[in-house]
Amino acid sequence: MDPVIITGAGPVGLTLALALARQQVPCVVLDEGPGKDEPRPARTVVVREDAVALVERLTGTPLTGLGCRWAGWRSTRRKQVIREVVFGDTDPAPLHIAQHELTGVLRAALAREPLVKIAVDSRLDGIEQETSGVTAHTRGPGGTWWRGSYLVGCDGPRSTVRKLQDIRFPGRTAVERYAVAALRTDLPWTDEALLHRSPPWRTSGPSAGEIVGRPLPDGVWRLDWLLPPGKDLVTPELLVNRVRETLTGWVGTSNPSYELLDTGVHTVHHRLARRWRVGRVLLAGDAAHLLGALGTQGLEEGLRDADNLAWKLALAWHHGPREALLDSYQEERRTAIAARLRAADQVLPLLRGGGGLRSYVPGSARGNDALLADGHLGRGTLGSPGTYGASPLAPEHLAGEVPVGTPPGAPVTDVRVTAEDGTFVRLRDRLGRGALLVVLIAPGTGVWERKHWVTAGIMPRLAAAVTALPHYAELLVAESYPGAAAHTVLLVRPDGHLVTALSGVRPADLYAAAEAAVGGATPPAAAESTEEEAEAGAAAGSR
Repeated sequence: MDPVIITGAGPVGLTLALALARQQVPCVVLDEGPGKDEPRPARTVVVREDAVALVERLTGTPLTGLGCRWAGWRSTRRKQVIREVVFGDTDPAPLHIAQHELTGVLRAALAREPLVKIAVDSRLDGIEQETSGVTAHTRGPGGTWWRGSYLVGCDGPRSTVRKLQDIRFPGRTAVERYAVAALRTDLPWTDEALLHRSPPWRTSGPSAGEIVGRPLPDGVWRLDWLLPPGKDLVTPELLVNRVRETLTGWVGTSNPSYELLDTGVHTVHHRLARRWRVGRVLLAGDAAHLLGALGTQGLEEGLRDADNLAWKLALAWHHGPREALLDSYQEERRTAIAARLRAADQVLPLLRGGGGLRSYVPGSARGNDALLADGHLGRGTLGSPGTYGASPLAPEHLAGEVPVGTPPGAPVTDVRVTAEDGTFVRLRDRLGRGALLVVLIAPGTGVWERKHWVTAGIMPRLAAAVTALPHYAELLVAESYPGAAAHTVLLVRPDGHLVTALSGVRPADLYAAAEAAVGGATPPAAAESTEEEAEAGAAAGSR
């Protein structure tokens, strides 16, 4: 079987390559550049806990030392603090990290991965697709033809893959524009991000309204100033004036000390590709969608694209085409992105359109500040990760289905579980291996060795039901799960989204749910795969 071709060596393409390799799928990454990324302190990303866990699981490298986890968040309007958030164990902080640090970790992990080849200085300029595979042509010093089973375009907003497949990319241009500076300075607070609206030292003009400060390691800060609509040139003098004005207002000295490290202008576009799949060619990341207004982050949605697509491509690569499963990638991910774009479009006129409701509704300004904070913190309709409740992979008519704290299609809560070898692990640690996860909620099992309860009660019957499923599944046991009663059985997809929760051991319901989750009835090629192959795949995923 030919490898999967991935065009683009940004965070999304590199993450997808790692995720496929962890499931024993070989890949070729076509990198336009020289194989390394230029350090740009002003080019940073904010990633929430699920995206951080994905990258750390794939690379085996903690990201916290490379970025900054905020101690808190503060929203200020003029001189008044509107909202304060303190992060802790039950409310994990976002991670703010320079993008070159993130890609560096991914590249280092791929350098150790024998199943992935990175072809540098290789610019895609042609795609030919047949029913059996894809052929891609690159130009450059090593220009050649590449043969692949599938091709995924992770090649950014100006995606060559998207253009070669004649996929429309409608949307809005320059929804917001920011002047950006990365600088090293001492501020009155440490490790706390802030949103300052209508600062008292700026009294006029649309750009008077908003400054965002996000800490990085080693005393470095990224500051973003909202710019007025239009294409006015952002000169170095303008940026230096903004820096001095802002630091003077925050620090209270007329000549604040700082070291300017990097500057730029960040323009936010909102676009959504009409199609994310054309036969064996797919899109992910900025090639498929652009978002980012009101504090939202587009990169983490690209990482979720990679997580969603990897296990589906891996299953198709190992067991033959699964059309319904591959089609579900577009239906799930495009629907989730479209919902966030609609939410931003609805809120933008209120927050950026002058008076609006603020002129008529008392207290609405405070509500608008809360909406902005949701975008920055990954909460609410603006910032929360998407759920797949209406997925074509969702099972229907399960008599034993019961509600738990996680609705079907949403990401599961990361609880402690007992693995089949008796060790205690986090539920997220078992994701991304291509296996379904069956989790039994059994209070008390956490204080007894597995040998004492593995053959007791409902465990033997559940183990037999798991063995009979149409796709390889791992049986885990948790002492508790939010909203779940004792003996509830959860079925979780390889990307960590809940398929269903059942009351007790119900083999027929569990089988039907597992069959739906992998795209329907198992094709003959998959049905003929041996038990040894399934065990080998599971062992490979645990590397």
